Amino acid sequence: MRHGKKVNHLGRKKAHRVAMLANMACSLIEHKRINTTVAKAKALKQFVEPLITKAKVENNQTVEKGTHNRRVVFKNLRDKYAVTELFGQVAEKVADRPGGYTRIIKLGTRLGDNADMAMIELVDFNELYNASKTPAKKTTRRSRAKKTEDAPVSEAPAETKSEE
Repeated sequence: MRHGKKVNHLGRKKAHRVAMLANMACSLIEHKRINTTVAKAKALKQFVEPLITKAKVENNQTVEKGTHNRRVVFKNLRDKYAVTELFGQVAEKVADRPGGYTRIIKLGTRLGDNADMAMIELVDFNELYNASKTPAKKTTRRSRAKKTEDAPVSEAPAETKSEE
């Protein structure tokens, strides 16, 4: 039985699994989306989302906290270019998002071994999904001016009813 064991071992020893997830996280940060198996995508999501949160929080805290967060993230990623990209471009995009920085889209099965494949991507960097949402910000309503013009017209029938 596997009660209380939340880590998906992915058929690897711990050192291999951690190195693989670090490399996949660096690739995800660099390319903004990668194709992998569903199990690895789910494991990567648990690995990378706390790191993105640490990168996001750095801008709101003191220099000491920011340096500490960079060191913690670098300990996990082990790639200074990925850390720079994460704390720069990615942190700015996800600054107002409360969580859920990645999306897993299932793609079907792999031709060779019939493994379930998925694409994992950073949510804010997908232009197809975000293109339809950005124009729908705040619109100016013109109906208020029309209601003030309609108000005297609606009073006239009310007066005729009171006269009868």
